[in-house]
Amino acid sequence: MDRRKFVGAAALAGAAGALGACGQKPAAGQQADCASGAAADPIEWKMVTAWPRDFPGLGTGANRLAEYIGRLSGGRLTVKVYGGNELVPPFEVFDAVSRGTAEMGHSTSYYWKGKAPAAQLFCSSPFGLTAQEMNGWLYYGGGLELYREAYAPFGILPLPAGNSGTQMGGWFNKEIRSLDDIKGLKMRIPGLGGEVLRRAGGTPVTTPGAEIFTALQTGTIDATEWVGPYNDLALGLFRAGRYYYSPGWQETGSTIEALVNQEAFEALPEDLQSVVEIAAQAVNTDMLAEFTFHNAQALRTLQEEHGVELRSFPDEVMAQLERITWEYLDEQAQDDALFARVLTSYRDYYAAVTPYSRIAEQRLMNVRGNG
Repeated sequence: MDRRKFVGAAALAGAAGALGACGQKPAAGQQADCASGAAADPIEWKMVTAWPRDFPGLGTGANRLAEYIGRLSGGRLTVKVYGGNELVPPFEVFDAVSRGTAEMGHSTSYYWKGKAPAAQLFCSSPFGLTAQEMNGWLYYGGGLELYREAYAPFGILPLPAGNSGTQMGGWFNKEIRSLDDIKGLKMRIPGLGGEVLRRAGGTPVTTPGAEIFTALQTGTIDATEWVGPYNDLALGLFRAGRYYYSPGWQETGSTIEALVNQEAFEALPEDLQSVVEIAAQAVNTDMLAEFTFHNAQALRTLQEEHGVELRSFPDEVMAQLERITWEYLDEQAQDDALFARVLTSYRDYYAAVTPYSRIAEQRLMNVRGNG
């Protein structure tokens, strides 16, 4: 038996037993059965996503979240998953959950910068926190409380529900030797990274994942970032882009989010509310493990089977883009009070965790493998 699946099943079964205790208030229109812990009528939810159906890591992460909710609840709460464009377009996930068209969504927060500018910081900031550091801020550093405050006016409860880890810098059809090579560059790059690219002279384009390959292949865009080797291989981007750059300065540890309609969540009995929250946290951990494992394998495939040319951004370009990043963030904080509060929390935690990460993680990486 696959050990990961065995351990996961055992953990979920134990949690389900603990959460299935009697005495919790039933959902509206339902009656609890104390003998079994089950409700008379199962609750059925819909989850809309920003990803193609069953897309590796992202789409399968949404599927796993739905699966965990069903298993933890003993079938009392089931969730049907819809890929991007199956029920709503990828960039309408937020609105669909806010309106109650779907009770859940699975996406990433920088897509909603036009609705809540501060939302971008809960996914990733250029030159910002890694996945491990991001989880520390969200769960223990006050980030999650601010996240929920930002979405409250829209009737949405956000939950961290995955992380792709540090991404790659993207696919380019010309080499980047200096900041001059970015000027005039049309690149698919969303969120804060896109605004930094704009300040550097490029033109950011926001394109759904399913349309990226065609846009790069036809020259509609000159470059694209997506996620990393695991997803980039799945989209076949190596057939459309010549050079594969690192590091992913634009997304250093990208949190994926579960969006939950607040009214639907509050209508659940308390134990099922806990099921939704615990399932999201389980998927948050599992997705990072999945990406870490498969990115390593996919990178080897890209190099050995497809002859992909790896490039590193010059240090000078990285330094200039980082300077632009902090300047842009400071400007945004001047125009938006919530953005300013979130940025202060993010930056305070960044300042506290970076020295530790340098002497622990970074120092180890620098010396590991040299023996």
